[in-house]
Amino acid sequence: MKPRTPDSTPYASDRPGREAGLSHDDHQAVRLWLRLLTCSTQIEQTIRSNLQAQFGTTLSRFDYMAQLSRFPEGLRMKTLSEYLMVTGGNVTGLTDQLVAEGWVERVVDEGDRRSMFVRLTASGQQQFDRMAAEHEQWLEQLFSPLGSPHAKALYEQLGELRRVLDQPGGKRD
Repeated sequence: MKPRTPDSTPYASDRPGREAGLSHDDHQAVRLWLRLLTCSTQIEQTIRSNLQAQFGTTLSRFDYMAQLSRFPEGLRMKTLSEYLMVTGGNVTGLTDQLVAEGWVERVVDEGDRRSMFVRLTASGQQQFDRMAAEHEQWLEQLFSPLGSPHAKALYEQLGELRRVLDQPGGKRD
């Protein structure tokens, strides 16, 4: 562990992150933003690696299936692309892959036969349920060293940050 400096905590990682090149004199907002980005990236890399190792799948496919799992009746591909914040072409590619694996099916919209819904098959739902259970365990393992009170406080602080960011111009009321 590095010697403690005025701006460090006893939990500071020895592994450099995006903020590693910043000095104590750099602006707090920049350091905070880079710390959040580094933590988010590290968590995402762990989840990606675990999904690939344990299920032979990608985070994009997991996210796709998670959205469909919330809507058992299915979603239009345009709506799914909006939820995933990706292009329609990305959704089409993922849909083709998941249909080929038998995890997703395309269903004609009876109200508008030109339109299609996509939804998880029973097999796809079972596969997603297994992945989601593991995903939750991975997150539990990542956050458990914080301890419940610290994790709860961090959650609440990040919730406050979201509320601030949702205000016009990111300003507090």
